[in-house]
Amino acid sequence: MISKKRPHREDLRPGEMLCKYCPAKCCRYFALPIDTPEDWNDFEYIRWYLLHERASVFVEDDCWYLLVHTKCKHLGDDNLCTQYETRPQICRDYTTKNCEYEDDWVYDHYWETPEQVEEYAEAVLGPRKGRGFRSGQ
Repeated sequence: MISKKRPHREDLRPGEMLCKYCPAKCCRYFALPIDTPEDWNDFEYIRWYLLHERASVFVEDDCWYLLVHTKCKHLGDDNLCTQYETRPQICRDYTTKNCEYEDDWVYDHYWETPEQVEEYAEAVLGPRKGRGFRSGQ
């Protein structure tokens, strides 16, 4: 398999489509804002999110997000949309101007497991009174 060299955004010729070089990051997940946790009960919800496969939570610019890693069913093998002409409005509104083409996905905080959330919650809230996440007591 021959891979295309991925040019920098500024090296593209006028009219050249950035998406033909991209691994379609924007079509492989969706992120929804969630409330900033303030107590142990709030962190229980985040723990529950992370008990599901292909979910993570991140913080960026003081905003908390639930990230669901899932490929759009209309993403083609060429990483282009197979339903481009009838794509949803959110896709129509999205542009490559500020897309994640060259983004390294670095977040302020990022969690993939319930245990990571528990450790963070203990750091910001102090030890939990009563039952712990893992003990189930």
